[in-house]
Amino acid sequence: MALRKIVTLPNPVLKRKAHPVNRFDRDLQTLVDDMVETMREAPGVGLAAPQIGLAERVIVVEYYEREEDEENEDARKKVWAVINPEIVKASEETLLGVEGCLSIPGLLGEVERHAEVHVRGLNRHGKPMKIKARGWLARIFQHEIDHLNGILFPDRAVRVWQQKQEVEQEQEF
Repeated sequence: MALRKIVTLPNPVLKRKAHPVNRFDRDLQTLVDDMVETMREAPGVGLAAPQIGLAERVIVVEYYEREEDEENEDARKKVWAVINPEIVKASEETLLGVEGCLSIPGLLGEVERHAEVHVRGLNRHGKPMKIKARGWLARIFQHEIDHLNGILFPDRAVRVWQQKQEVEQEQEF
């Protein structure tokens, strides 16, 4: 595994629609492993391939599987690697939350997202998978899938501001 460089604005790959993945070879396995390591080192809770300069439809997410686990200090986070993810169902209920992004350092924004989403895609070995996500986990998946479509959180934000250096950082995706 190796750390990859996280690209930042104005790198054009961040505003480009990513290409579907149709190869499930050793290179893809290395990419997924590198993305997980890079996300953790950053640190972040999600990472999309465009954030490391690759216009491919690959995301990794590491967070609690259930909303109630966020408050349980013994709960373990789960890692998802999703290839060609798509949101196939979204709740009507939305929630406003603060987001940051590893590719837009120093900027935060309030973004309205669906409270629950159903994501379909392929796992790292090409097998179909479905994920039902709620709360922050749903927010992370929406944020990362937006990256694959060239959409950044300020594009959806109702308010954006510069982060103060001395304030602890919000969750970054």
